[in-house]
Amino acid sequence: MHETTSENDKIIELVSQYIDLSVTPFNKSERTVVKVDKRDPMYGGNGIVYLLQMFDEGELTNNRIGAYMVFFNKGDQAGFHTHGTRNEEELYIVMHGEGEYTEMTKKDGIIRTKTLKKGSITAMSGEGFHSLTNTTDEILIVFVITTNNPK
Repeated sequence: MHETTSENDKIIELVSQYIDLSVTPFNKSERTVVKVDKRDPMYGGNGIVYLLQMFDEGELTNNRIGAYMVFFNKGDQAGFHTHGTRNEEELYIVMHGEGEYTEMTKKDGIIRTKTLKKGSITAMSGEGFHSLTNTTDEILIVFVITTNNPK
């Protein structure tokens, strides 16, 4: 389900209270979020996660660099998922709030759970699975960088 422009503006305004959402693309005018994508649920997780996309489609190599994931409520979660089937690697950089990051393999189950807070960085590659959950009453804002690893 897509939000209306008014609802998108409210989400952007709220997140802007915590971090600067300005983007300065090379040789282009400064701007802000180009799209808000509501995931309800995200990869089968709990609650709602919003993706605030910072670049237009086609502007970057794989169109997923520079998206923020925003978890508004305690318990909001991006459920377990992998990017290995798409040959991607993904970094999470926590900009605000705190959450629980969990990694697992299909074969061995959960291999690590770690508390992430402002400044924490995680890296996921290959066929591994990962999940992130907001564990506090504060908003959790994560900057996501996804890369393509050509075969």
